[in-house]
Amino acid sequence: SAAGVLVCLLEYPRSKRKKGSTMERCGQKYLTAVVKVFGPLTRNYYIRAILHAALAVPAGFLLSTILGTVCLGIASGIYLLAAVRGEEWRPIEQKPRERPHVGDTIKQPPSNPPPRPPADARKKQPAEVGG
Repeated sequence: SAAGVLVCLLEYPRSKRKKGSTMERCGQKYLTAVVKVFGPLTRNYYIRAILHAALAVPAGFLLSTILGTVCLGIASGIYLLAAVRGEEWRPIEQKPRERPHVGDTIKQPPSNPPPRPPADARKKQPAEVGG
């Protein structure tokens, strides 16, 4: 059960994507701080692959934990493939939100008046409505 807690703590914080944006999980910032403390031990996917494979070995001896063993083995393979491709875990860091300047939010009024029909067309409309 301690191995399961270790895997959950390691897997919960999402890594930042190279392209695009990544949604942070609820409460992830606290676990991200823990994962960052361990530095290369938790960032490197080779180490994660070895850790998952090592945790899968003892679980493989009991029939009741075979499914967990298979899952850890698959996760180990995925991490190994990601490590070979040069990926690593990177924390999602929130950018400080800048307040919009008041001068930027006020827009200039339009310089041209809105388009209107010619004066003679405006005079004809009320006569047509009444007739």
